[in-house]
Amino acid sequence: MAYIVLDCEADGPAPGLYSMISFGAVVVEPALNRTFYGQLFPISDDFVPEALAVSGHTREETLNFPDPKETMEKFKEWLDSLKADRLMFVSDNNGFDWQFINYYFWRYLGYNPFGHSSTNLGSCFKGFSKSMFVNFKHLRTEKHTHHPVADARGNAGALLKMKEMGLKITL
Repeated sequence: MAYIVLDCEADGPAPGLYSMISFGAVVVEPALNRTFYGQLFPISDDFVPEALAVSGHTREETLNFPDPKETMEKFKEWLDSLKADRLMFVSDNNGFDWQFINYYFWRYLGYNPFGHSSTNLGSCFKGFSKSMFVNFKHLRTEKHTHHPVADARGNAGALLKMKEMGLKITL
């Protein structure tokens, strides 16, 4: 099994209505150096300027990003190169990140190589800590900048710290 931490940036709150403009993925392993970065041309004319601003990109920049089908095909090729028997999608906010990745895989490839489930890093830490009132974000190994690869790497580092603390996870 390969644990893949993902982070998505979008120009609005829901796929189809708005667009995922970039995402990053990191394989959870000590080096945290196997990464993927994808940018995607908008699929909708609608966007929320404040949401887009979080990414650091302008609308004009995103209009020069690659075709989403091409990006998703390259991401699938990268996932295949990991030669994992199973892929586990992990995210800081999987309610957000999962919906975009799942939608784009189904729209452009006709299936999602992650299957039908994902893991929320915050919920994982709450269960591990046996408290609904804790937050994992102090465990991040990189500053949260809204660059999706850096943010995914920081979250993957937090998952590795949880492993060091005793979380049962096989890498």
